[in-house]
Amino acid sequence: MKNIQRTLIIGCSLVALAGCGADEIVSPGTGGNINIDITNPAPTPTPTPTGGTGVQPAAECPDIFSTGGLADQGTIDGPTGEYRVCRLPTVIDRSDTLPFIRGLVYNLGGQVFVGQDSGFDGTQNPGSTGVVLTVEPGVIIYGQGQQALIVRRGNRLIADGTADRPIIWTSRDNIRGVAGNESQQQWGGVVLLGRGRVSDCSNGVENLDNNFTQNPTCQQNLEGAAVAIPYGGNNNNDSSGSFTFNQIRFSGFEIAPGNELQSLTTGGAGVGTTISNLMSFNSSDDGVEFFGGQLNIRNLAVIGASDDSLDVDTGAVVNVDTMIAVQRASTGDSIIELDSNNQRSPNFTPITARPITRLQVNNFTFVARSVSTATGNGAVIRARGGAAFGLTNGVIDRLDGDNSFCFRFDEDETLAALIGFDSVVCDGGADRRARGDRGSNPNSTTDAEVLNAITAGSNVDLNFAITLTGTVVNGANETAHPAFNAAPRSSFFPTRTFIGAIQNAAGLATFRNWTCNSPTMDFGSSTGACTSLPVFN
Repeated sequence: MKNIQRTLIIGCSLVALAGCGADEIVSPGTGGNINIDITNPAPTPTPTPTGGTGVQPAAECPDIFSTGGLADQGTIDGPTGEYRVCRLPTVIDRSDTLPFIRGLVYNLGGQVFVGQDSGFDGTQNPGSTGVVLTVEPGVIIYGQGQQALIVRRGNRLIADGTADRPIIWTSRDNIRGVAGNESQQQWGGVVLLGRGRVSDCSNGVENLDNNFTQNPTCQQNLEGAAVAIPYGGNNNNDSSGSFTFNQIRFSGFEIAPGNELQSLTTGGAGVGTTISNLMSFNSSDDGVEFFGGQLNIRNLAVIGASDDSLDVDTGAVVNVDTMIAVQRASTGDSIIELDSNNQRSPNFTPITARPITRLQVNNFTFVARSVSTATGNGAVIRARGGAAFGLTNGVIDRLDGDNSFCFRFDEDETLAALIGFDSVVCDGGADRRARGDRGSNPNSTTDAEVLNAITAGSNVDLNFAITLTGTVVNGANETAHPAFNAAPRSSFFPTRTFIGAIQNAAGLATFRNWTCNSPTMDFGSSTGACTSLPVFN
């Protein structure tokens, strides 16, 4: 268990994510609180501009309604041209729109909050919540160092790009043309907070009952020098907005080892939140991490994450349909890390936190190039904490060639909560298919128990010969493998006749153009390279 206290400095503030244990909102697989404190970070050196002759800067910043408006910060140039820089105010306190204007980019400038906190049940700060920040297709928003965007409970972010005009969240270095294919941790990320249920509370007490009879106001807190900003509540139908056709590049600024954000982090975001067609590129921590709440996500691409590609914790109920995850050869841990509660005993006493984390992923292709195996415990997919887990129609290409396993399950309770694996293949070989935690405690699992539970599903082959082409496109063996009808598992899952995320070369069109290209994964996107910027008219 990664039980590490986290901090995040954002702009001129220090955001410290110090939780009640192992599921911190900014940690790789662990969780807790976000704390905002006031501190002045050392200035980031200004890279040498590369110059650009294409895009010309917009004449001025547009007007918005929020207090302070947009601040004109002059221009910034790079290989694609010169841009007017318009800095967002610290708080978006009125519903506003960031329009697409050619030759203009928006700068976070520090921590930028959307609205005031509406409280556990939505009754706090009447008149100061319900703020909606709308971002138009094609907009580029950048941060530097510790900067991030945080949407507080009861407010919404509507960032809906299109298939040909995605919204780009990126770093200053990317604008300047000095971010490379191995660059990361150049700014914070995007955080969506809501009133969905969480299993671990800010006072260190678990929810012990599905009906909240033990702890009726369980929530986590963003604690600051002046104000606490919580997330969580009792409404899994809550909405934090809509986030479709977005790229988040080079995120996860690190203050100290392990102290960083993901590309996208949610805390208590409810099923009313729409997330689809999302690409995370080179996040220095997890690609995406979800804490509590309930979400349905379709078309997720996590490329080059330095820790886990997908991390689900603290009572989150998440369905993911159609997912690609490809690691860089140089960095990465598990592709999926799944955990449920925060208060597990080292003696493996019964896991009582509620709600139980529940993750299902359908039609996925995972390419594991750098699973952490320093202690021999590395696994492409790891589940623990009594979380419920289901996988259907998936391909796992375990390319690292060392002693990592396809799967690892910790504790009997986690294995007992297995929803089911069906039509899942992995090239685990004879002895790298499944791993237990091998402890001496009575609640620990053995390799044989894990293997038997996983292979009890239909059409599961963990000694599979991978024939993928173009990194993620099904080859002959994947095409021949029977598919599973996942629709009965969740109404969110359609019925398909193939395993993996990409049935054939034509299937790449699902991800093309709203993604960007890199040596790690080339989608053939017209958006261009992840190290450059798209130029929209």
